[in-house]
Amino acid sequence: MQPIIDIPLWLAHKRRALADPVSGADFLMRRAAEDLAERLGAVEREFNRAAVLFCQTPAATGVLAASGKVTDMVRVEADAAFLKGEAGLVSPLETVPFEPESLDLVVSLLSLQAMNDIPGMLVQVRRALKPDGLFLGAFAGAGSLSELRESLLAAETELYGGASPRVIPFTDVRDAGALLQRAGFALPVADVETVTVRYDSLFGLMADLRAMGETSALVDRSRRPGTRRLFGRAAEIYAERFSDADGRVRASFPIVWMSGWAPDASQQKPLKPGSAKISLKTILENPGGH
Repeated sequence: MQPIIDIPLWLAHKRRALADPVSGADFLMRRAAEDLAERLGAVEREFNRAAVLFCQTPAATGVLAASGKVTDMVRVEADAAFLKGEAGLVSPLETVPFEPESLDLVVSLLSLQAMNDIPGMLVQVRRALKPDGLFLGAFAGAGSLSELRESLLAAETELYGGASPRVIPFTDVRDAGALLQRAGFALPVADVETVTVRYDSLFGLMADLRAMGETSALVDRSRRPGTRRLFGRAAEIYAERFSDADGRVRASFPIVWMSGWAPDASQQKPLKPGSAKISLKTILENPGGH
């Protein structure tokens, strides 16, 4: 497989952001953690052993601890720096360092978009789950930073007659559901929630991306440094196309959520074709009369 993401560079960006934290720049992770708490709260069961994979901060483990539903948890990070001395495992990104059928719950927040082999990662997660174990994952999905992508593309094309990719590709919510099925999960569900953030200009967004450690880590990124002229023109285009009445600009972050269960005989099964007691045609012809 030809890699799309330069993972060592992505990790370097994350370490740099960790070493120079900016207050408030973790808003996406905080939002993902809030959504995780809500989704986990809707699951009426407890979990003996959970793994929190490559979340870069303790936000997810904090949610699991506060839920009262998890007896034991292990945090896994791709670099010991993310653990900040706390207990946990260090393992390469895109690996699940657990024995088959050893986990009841696996959680991953905002790292799948940086992986080159998402299907392989999901297969590893499913194998590590015990029968009827649950996976909950969130990642930046298709449409993330679409305004920035369009503005940079237009500016670079205008100034240089061509453009290089500067924003990573993101997975669509429909593809996410298909990936869960392909990995062998039962009862797969994928949905998307878009977080819209407003800034004074493109430069405020770029500062937040740097503070998150989410600047471009594409393998095929342009090696030509972005010039002041390029970003100045991109900021103008951004303001022309994506500003509100008050002059502030919008940035979109669609967050795709995935959930799936390791197959188990106790789970609900879809009805076999032809086994329904009432036909869809009857329901449509007699609404409310069945």
